[in-house]
Amino acid sequence: MLHLRTLRSCCPGRLFHRSSLVFQDQVLQQLQVCSTEEHIFDVVGKNKAKLAVQHVGCAMGLLWQFQKEKPQMLRAIDYVRGHPQFLTLRVLAENKISLMDDVTVVDTLYNVLRLNVEPHDSLVQQLVIEAWNRLDRFQMTALSKFAICLSDQYLQYSPIMGHITEIINQNLDSIDDIRVLSTLMISVSPLVSPHLRDALIAKADVLLDSMDTSQFNNPRRVVQFLRNIKCNHRPLLEKCNQVLLRNVPHMDAENISIVLGLYQSLQFNNCDFRLAAKQRLMELVDTSTDPVSFTKLFAALGPMAGQATREGLENTALLLADELNAQQALAVVETLEEIQCRNLQLINKISSVLYKNLEVFRSVEIARITQALILLHCQNSEIFSRIRIILLRYLQDSVFPYEVTMLTRVLSMLPSPRLDEVVLSRVNAVLPQCNLNDLSTFTVAIAKWIRSDPSYRHNTPSKYVRLLQTLNHCAQERLHKADRLDMVLEELKYISGEWFEEILLEETMVTLQRLVDQVSWTNVPELALFLTRTNYLCKPLLDHMANVTIENIDKVHYSATYATLLPFAILNYDTVRVDELFDVCVQHLTPFVSSFDPHLLVLLAYALAVADCFPEEVIREIFSVDFLAKLDAQLETLPDALNMRVRLRLMELNRAVCLECPEFQVPWFHERYCQQLQKRGNTSVSPIQQQIHRMLGEVLGGINCARVAVTTPYFYTVDFECVLDRHGRPVPYSETNQLGVSEEVRWESGPSGSSGREGTKLAPGALRIALDFLDSKSFCKNSRHMKGETMMRKRHLEMLGYHVVQIPHFEWNSMELSTPDAWKEYLRKKIFTELP
Repeated sequence: MLHLRTLRSCCPGRLFHRSSLVFQDQVLQQLQVCSTEEHIFDVVGKNKAKLAVQHVGCAMGLLWQFQKEKPQMLRAIDYVRGHPQFLTLRVLAENKISLMDDVTVVDTLYNVLRLNVEPHDSLVQQLVIEAWNRLDRFQMTALSKFAICLSDQYLQYSPIMGHITEIINQNLDSIDDIRVLSTLMISVSPLVSPHLRDALIAKADVLLDSMDTSQFNNPRRVVQFLRNIKCNHRPLLEKCNQVLLRNVPHMDAENISIVLGLYQSLQFNNCDFRLAAKQRLMELVDTSTDPVSFTKLFAALGPMAGQATREGLENTALLLADELNAQQALAVVETLEEIQCRNLQLINKISSVLYKNLEVFRSVEIARITQALILLHCQNSEIFSRIRIILLRYLQDSVFPYEVTMLTRVLSMLPSPRLDEVVLSRVNAVLPQCNLNDLSTFTVAIAKWIRSDPSYRHNTPSKYVRLLQTLNHCAQERLHKADRLDMVLEELKYISGEWFEEILLEETMVTLQRLVDQVSWTNVPELALFLTRTNYLCKPLLDHMANVTIENIDKVHYSATYATLLPFAILNYDTVRVDELFDVCVQHLTPFVSSFDPHLLVLLAYALAVADCFPEEVIREIFSVDFLAKLDAQLETLPDALNMRVRLRLMELNRAVCLECPEFQVPWFHERYCQQLQKRGNTSVSPIQQQIHRMLGEVLGGINCARVAVTTPYFYTVDFECVLDRHGRPVPYSETNQLGVSEEVRWESGPSGSSGREGTKLAPGALRIALDFLDSKSFCKNSRHMKGETMMRKRHLEMLGYHVVQIPHFEWNSMELSTPDAWKEYLRKKIFTELP
């Protein structure tokens, strides 16, 4: 009975001519009872002369069905493809294409591709041509399956896929199956226009409401579409996530890993899904003992696991290493890179497996292997030598800018004394086609080669100079010709470094202001993140962003308020319109406070605190017991860098609330955390700070009148501290603070939890002064405008009882202060004439 169902699924009713007579067909009856590939081939071999279209289609379908039902490691695709009777089926299929109906054409193409028949095979090519000729009359189900076949052959940008895209555009209203729609969405994602993109998103949103919620592949494909088109559409993402979340208990490690990867690409860190995924993956640990299931589990669970679980996974990986194939070894080494593994035995073992399989990897895989091994500090010089030869071979044959960029970047990571001519030739050839991110990548690579070139000690070789000049010209030309803001923002998304800041930053800001009319509520968050990352205060852009957001606040997703407000807070840009922006954003997000991902709400609240904004609903939500418990659980699943950042921001938020909003009665609970940070911190003092300390000793009348690197209540560290009595005279400390040793201020009144400090009360009228040296990080990139975090620090130190004296780097290092006497006079004025 099972085989009958399988046969019917592979051989739909139309193949039986809708007549009971078909069941009298002996060949079909024989195929119907086949239980193995060998049985099918036996039937084919004995009935070659009798095989009709329906027999061939049914046999092909059964052959793939048998493989699909097996675990991947037990599939016999090579056996099937190499069997003589499979060749018979292929020849018969090619001869009978014109007799096939539409669905059989597509099904046959789909099945032979799944059985690894090469795209250049004449059967595949003839089936594709036949399907293209019939394209306009295909039903949507057949169209979606054909689109998958084209994607499998890397024909996403082909005229055929363009034809399919146009058919979808004209017939979108007729699609009522989310499975069909989601499949088509992925296939045509490289070709969709903004109008079709929005229409597909709206259609998917409707169909998701009526689908069977157990079919989690449908929302997964919708998320994949959003990833492909780089569209973080939060409402649709959240709807998909709800379906996926309900299905986590039934997912395997591979599906969980796929979803987590898609979420990461979209920067969608959903706490509930990660926690559920981690729990499910922990349940699968004991049953994932073969190479196939283990590598999928390791890739998904490793980055989220605690130390003990990671060590267990690493031990299992070591035991299974010799059984891993090329792709499994690649998955393991990339996971080791992600978890920053230091197990040298495991790293060496995986590198030896990779070494044996280097020739089977594609160029992008070789690049990924190279980066992983370098970041893991692999000591196998043989593999790096072999990788370099392979990379150069791929580079010499490559014509795609993205591939040349990728290969050049990883080549520069390998030890090499100078730039190879083959690299120089390929880079020069693709430069005019490169985007800004590619050009930035090339400059980083070239800088590494310049530093490692022995001739650089004498002068920069002309080949580097010419290449950099060409790079600069191409980048500036690209900015000059740019006419789409969204494209520029996409290319700027991951750019950083000295080359960009020195050569392109100013020109980029001119371009962004030229395209300011294209700023919309949809791209404000991306533009805001760019301004924050570059620390560039561009008032016209910020003003326009504020206006656009205020006018469209009802369209903005509540989670986007964090990115939107960030540059205004960090860059300390405050106007009446900006005040209104903060007010409308806070009102907009407040009803959704409980819906925020915990770590995102902490980051948002910190940004608001920098701007001296403390919405009570937000603060009370964060400092509730339930929220902090959920945040702790989430932090265990986040990457280490993000985990540390969120913990630090929570501490800084806790400190800000304690100091600025005592009416909320939030306790100070970060004492131990700050002590741990202090122990791990860098206590070195810069040469400028040493210079200022010596000068202070002379200005104040003794080195024991100034303390260095003093830790205040709530764990701020001030560069220098001194005390003036009520007559404005320096008060010496009883013990001289040794330069570079951090010391806590021992005050009589301190924060909750600081009762261990012994109190020394200031005499009446005395004044405690904090002197802070402000380096360039305290100011916006393009001006002397002080950033928000520096202003918040000053605000808090004043609340702690300090008179704060700030020493900007541009004043201390100015031409006016070029002598010891000038520096001392500067300090004297700062301390004694700027008193309150």
